[in-house]
Amino acid sequence: MSPTTDLSFATPGLHAHLTRLSPEALDRLDFGVIGFDADTNVCQYNQTESQAAGLTAPRVVGQPLFTNVAPCLNNFMVAQRFEDAQDDAAALDDTIDYVLTLRMRPIKVALRLLAEPGSPVRYVLVQRRP
Repeated sequence: MSPTTDLSFATPGLHAHLTRLSPEALDRLDFGVIGFDADTNVCQYNQTESQAAGLTAPRVVGQPLFTNVAPCLNNFMVAQRFEDAQDDAAALDDTIDYVLTLRMRPIKVALRLLAEPGSPVRYVLVQRRP
């Protein structure tokens, strides 16, 4: 079994696993992965999220997540939690029910928000519901 088949949206300690995966391994995950840096620029964007959102990685990588890529996440429920965790030098691992509305009809999803103090990459994970 490959390391990616053992990982799920709900895997405990998932942030540490994601930071060690190659882009190819991220593409094999069955949930969307959007990694972004301290300036909120997207640095990782897996194939699952690309196909579901209809945005290619070259179009997204390097762009500010909360203003150019997914402004529907620029609110107190998502962006503010990352900002608060960064300001407090605290870990973040929250899962919330959410409705994505940008570039598509409203879609119910679960978002998992992951950040670790000192890590250069933070993550928004997207689990679409059937």
